[in-house]
Amino acid sequence: MNAPSPTRRTRRIRIAVAAALAATVACSVAAPAQAAPTDSIVAQPDAWGRYFVDAWASNSTGNTTPQSNVAIGLLSPMLEYWTPDANPTAQFDANGKFIPSSVGTIKNQAVLDANIATAAGITQSRTAEQSTQAYLIDRRNQNYSAINGLGPYADAFRAGTNAGTTIPDQIPTDATTVKYDDAGNSNGAWADSGTTYGPMVDLVNQFRNSAASTNPAKAYYNYARPFRWSDSVEVLPTLVPAEKTDAEWQSDGGYPSGHTNAGYLASYALAYAAPERFQQILTSASEIGNSRIVAGMHSPGDVIGGRIMSTAVAAAALNQPGNAALKQSARANAATLFATTPSGSDAFADRGSNEKLYEQRLTYGLPRVGDTTKSAVVPKGAEVLLETRQPYLSADQRRWVLQSTALPSGYALLDDSEGWGRLNLFAAADGYSAFSTDVTVDMNAADGGFSSADSWRNDIDGAGSLTKQGTGVLTLTGDNSYLGGTVVEGGQLAATSPTAFGTGSVSVAGGILSESATAPVVIGGNLAVLTGGELDLSIDSSAAAMNIAGNLAVAGKVKTTFANGFVPADDQVIATYTGSASNIDLASFSFEGLPAGYTPSVVLRDGAVHLLNRTPAAGDAAGDPGDSATASTLAATGATLPPLLPLGALGMLLAGGALIAARSRTRIRSEGMTCKGGRA
Repeated sequence: MNAPSPTRRTRRIRIAVAAALAATVACSVAAPAQAAPTDSIVAQPDAWGRYFVDAWASNSTGNTTPQSNVAIGLLSPMLEYWTPDANPTAQFDANGKFIPSSVGTIKNQAVLDANIATAAGITQSRTAEQSTQAYLIDRRNQNYSAINGLGPYADAFRAGTNAGTTIPDQIPTDATTVKYDDAGNSNGAWADSGTTYGPMVDLVNQFRNSAASTNPAKAYYNYARPFRWSDSVEVLPTLVPAEKTDAEWQSDGGYPSGHTNAGYLASYALAYAAPERFQQILTSASEIGNSRIVAGMHSPGDVIGGRIMSTAVAAAALNQPGNAALKQSARANAATLFATTPSGSDAFADRGSNEKLYEQRLTYGLPRVGDTTKSAVVPKGAEVLLETRQPYLSADQRRWVLQSTALPSGYALLDDSEGWGRLNLFAAADGYSAFSTDVTVDMNAADGGFSSADSWRNDIDGAGSLTKQGTGVLTLTGDNSYLGGTVVEGGQLAATSPTAFGTGSVSVAGGILSESATAPVVIGGNLAVLTGGELDLSIDSSAAAMNIAGNLAVAGKVKTTFANGFVPADDQVIATYTGSASNIDLASFSFEGLPAGYTPSVVLRDGAVHLLNRTPAAGDAAGDPGDSATASTLAATGATLPPLLPLGALGMLLAGGALIAARSRTRIRSEGMTCKGGRA
C-alpha cells in the first residue's frame, strides 16, 4: 500500500513517569555548564551610590538635582544629549515664540533632531481614530485609560469598581476652544475602593502615590515639548486649549512625560494583579505613551523617559514590605475578575502585533550612538515585576530572565547605571533568552496559573542546561541553541519548534516530554528515555518525528499515535539516529490510531526506527523486518505483545554502570554508549 502524500505534520511526544527514579545514561545527561560570572545579575548602584528601590522617597519637589533626587538621577542619560542651564534665562523670537535652546545646551544635535523629526512624522500621519484616542487619553485619568488593557474583562472591572469618567467617547464639538477636565465617577475618583475589585484599585492608587511625580524631573531638565522645537509637530486641534502659553515655558517641560509615567504605573499594577494579560496590559501602556506623541504633546524621548521612571517606581512600590498584603489581595482579586464571563472585543488580542509595537516603542528608532558593548545589568528589586508572571522561578532566576532579555546597550536615553532603561518586560514575560548558567525549573501544577502551565517563546542560547522538575507543563517555542542539554525529571516539557531542545543531549528520567513542531525535532546529542518514562509520538505525515544526532536508548514506554486521519505506510520511519541504538527495549513500543488490519512491528534498520505493517494489503510488499533487524510485534490496539526476539536491552542499559536512585541527574555508563567532545 502506498503512503499518502505528506501533509503538515504535528507531533506530540509524551513521557509519563511511573516511578520516582531519576537516572540516565552516561553522556546523555548534560554536564553542568560553566557558570557565568555571578555579578551578571548583581545590582549596580547609580552614579551617586543609590538604588532606586531604596531611595525612591527622595523624589520630591524639595530635591531638585540628580544628586538629591533619585528619579532625576535615573533619567540622567539625557545629559549626554541635552544639558539644562542651572539658571535659565529664556529668549523669544520676534514673534514672541519661546526659543527652547536658550535654556540649555544641545550636546548631540543628531539625536535631538531625530527625536523631534519622529514626533513630527507621527503627528502628520495620525489617523482619525488615533486622534480620537489621543484626545481621550490626554483628558481622562490615566488610571481609567489603563483599564483598556484588561480587554474582555474591562467592562466587568469598570462595573465592579464604579470606574467612571466625565470625558465622553464622543469628543465635544467645542473641544477646539474649550478645555475639558475629567471629574471621574460619581465620587470624583477614577474608581472606588471597597468595591468588588477594590484591592486592584488600591494597588493602582498605591503605585501612583509612591513618590511617582515627574514634576521634579521636568523642572530640572527643562527640555521643551516638541511643538516648541518645531512647527512641523502638529498639536491636535482639540487639545490646543490644554496648551500652556510660551510665557509658561518654565512649568511646561516635556521630559519625562507625566501621562506616560502615570499610564504605565497604573498598567504595571494591573499587570502584577492580572499576569494572565501581562503582555496585553503592557501593550496598552505603550499605547498610552504613544498617544502623547500622536497628540503632539510629547516627543519619543519624553515618552521613553516616562516609561523608564514608571518601571523603577513600580518596582519600588512592589518591594515595600507594607504593600505585601495588598499585593496578595489584588492578585486574588484579579482571579475573581477572570472568573467572570468575558465580553466585548479585545484590542490587544494579536500577540504578534503587540510584540512589534511594544518593542519598537522601547527605542522609537532613535540613533544608537552610545557604547554598544556594555553588558546588561539588572536593577535591584526589578525581579518583583515578574513575581506573578513567573511564580515558579526564584528571585535570582527572574533576574537572569531580565538580564537575558534586556536590550543591547547604546540606545539613546536607555543606558542608566542601574539598568532600568534596557529592561524589556514584554520579552521577559516569555522567559529566558539565554541559559548563562544551568537552569532548573520546578513547577507545581497544584498552584494553578502559570505554575501549572507556561510557555517560553524566546530563542534561547547560552552554555547552560535545562532541567524540568515538578508537575507543571513548560512549553518551549523558540529557535533554541543552548548547549548544555536537557533533562526531564517531572511534569511535562513540550516543544513546538524543531530546535526547541537546543543542541545538546536529552534525558528523560521522569515526567513528560512532548513536541508539536512542523518539522522533525532535532536532538543535538543523545536521547535516553529511562525506565518509568513514556515517550508519546503523535504523527500526521510521513516524516520522522525526531532526528537524533547521537545515540538512542529506550528503557521506558514509547507510544505512537497517528493523528488527523493520517494512515502510515507499511514502512513508516518514526525517528532517525546517527549513533548507536543498542539499548532499546522494543517491548516498550505501542501504537494507537492505526487502521484496521495493520499489525505493527518495530524494526531498527539503517539508522532509523521503523514501524512495519506485518499484514500488508494484498499485492503490497510484506513487512519483513529483515535478517539482521531487531523487531517486536505489537497489537494494533496499542497493547504490547511479547517481542519476537530476545531483548535484554534493559540489562544492557544498566550493565557496567551504577544506578543512583535519586532525583538528581544520574549517569550510567552502558555498553555501546560513548561520549564525544566531553560534553553530552
